Amino acid sequence: MLKRFSLPIILVYVLALTYGSLSNIGKVPELGFSFDDKIYHFLAYAILTLLLFNYIITTNVKLNILLSASIAIIYGIIIEVLQATVTDFRTPDYYDVLANTAGVLFAIILLRIKSVLKLK
Repeated sequence: MLKRFSLPIILVYVLALTYGSLSNIGKVPELGFSFDDKIYHFLAYAILTLLLFNYIITTNVKLNILLSASIAIIYGIIIEVLQATVTDFRTPDYYDVLANTAGVLFAIILLRIKSVLKLK
């Protein structure tokens, strides 16, 4: 049942992520760390990877993981480039790309554990 809602959920999520990444949304809630924004990047891209994995339909779990991770990482890099080129108030940050990639890798680990344990 969740599969049929996968595409609309991804589209809304990507639109929200794009808007949040390219607009001036003001201050985000503080978590009490000096690297709060990196935690948000980590979580956002872990969720994106999981959503993409749920949507991509192949019979090969490894291919699903590879496609999901690749799309999420490329999207994150594109967003950072757009921050440099289409906004005056955002700056690209290599550490954001690293945080995004770390979130993707975390999602991959979760998906591999799920696959190895054969959880539904």
